[in-house]
Amino acid sequence: MARGNQTSTFEFLLWGLSEKPQQQHILFLLFLWMYLVTVAGNLLIVLAISTDVRLHTPMYFFLASLSCVDILFTSTTVPKALVNIHTQSRTISYAGCLVQLYFFLTFGDMDIFLLATMAYDRFVAICHPLHYTMIMSFQRCSLLVITCWTLTNLVAMTHTFLIFRLSFCSKKVIPDFFCDLGPLMKIACSETHINELVLLFLGGAVILIPFLLILVSYIRIVTAILRVPSAQGRHKAFSTCGSHLSVVALFFGTVIRAYLCPSSSSSNSVVEDTAAAVMYTVVTPLLNPFIYSLRNKDMKGALVRILKGKISFSWAQGLLQRR
Repeated sequence: MARGNQTSTFEFLLWGLSEKPQQQHILFLLFLWMYLVTVAGNLLIVLAISTDVRLHTPMYFFLASLSCVDILFTSTTVPKALVNIHTQSRTISYAGCLVQLYFFLTFGDMDIFLLATMAYDRFVAICHPLHYTMIMSFQRCSLLVITCWTLTNLVAMTHTFLIFRLSFCSKKVIPDFFCDLGPLMKIACSETHINELVLLFLGGAVILIPFLLILVSYIRIVTAILRVPSAQGRHKAFSTCGSHLSVVALFFGTVIRAYLCPSSSSSNSVVEDTAAAVMYTVVTPLLNPFIYSLRNKDMKGALVRILKGKISFSWAQGLLQRR
C-alpha cells in the first residue's frame, strides 16, 4: 500500500520473543523481573552519585548519565513487549512503531557515545593525570553530553524519516519484539536501497568510530598502566577500567552482530537476531549497575549508605564546588 494511505489505524504485527504459547508466561515474568531490576539498579546508581560529594567527578557524572539513558533505552522496548505478552496481542500502530524507532535509536546511540566518552575520560585520567581537572572540567563534561544528545537526535531523525517514506503492506509481521531499522526494511513493499546505504555508512560510523576510539583509548591506557612501577597502582588502574571494558565488550559485541552482520529471513536467523537484540536492549542495561558497583569500592560504599538510609542531597553543592 502507498505510504500516503497509511493512517493511524495501520498496524504491524511484532514477531515477539517467542512463538511458543507455553513460553509466554515464563517470558513475561522473566522480562518483568529484568525490567524492574534494571530500573531499580540504575536509579540506585544515579541516587548514589547525586547524594555523595565524593562521587561528583567526571567519571561518575558520565556513569550517572549512562544509567539514566539505560533506563530510558530499556523503557522504549520492554514495557510494550510485556503488554503484548500479557494481552496476547502482537500489534503496534504505524505511528507507535515510528515513535518507538526514534527513541530506540536516540537512546541506543546515546549509549554508544557515552561509552566512548567514558573511555576518553579514563584515558585523560590515566595518561594525563596532571591536566585531568583542567581538561575534564564540569563545563567540558556538560558540553560533551549535550553534543552526544544532539548527534543522536540527528541520527535518529534521519533514519526515522527514511523509514517514514517507505511503503508497507497491511498486517506485515516485524521479525523482532520491537520496531528496528533492519526488520522494518525487510518487510517494506518499496525500494529500500537508500535506507540500506544510509544504515551502512551512517549506522556503521555511529557504531565503529566510537568503538575504534574506545580501542585506541584503552591501548594507550594499557601502555601507560604497564609503565607504572607500583603493582598496587597497576591493579587499581586495571580495576577502574575493567568494569567499563566489560560493558563495552558485551554491548558492542551484540550491536555489531545485529547491525553490521547480514542475516537472512529464515526462522533460525530471526531467533538469533532476537537473542542479540535482547542482549543489548535488556541484558546490558541490567548488568551495568552490578558491573560498575561490584568492581568499584567508592560506588559500593555510596550504595551501602543509601540502603542504610544515610544519604544527604548535596548534588547542587558538589556542582557549585566544581565550578
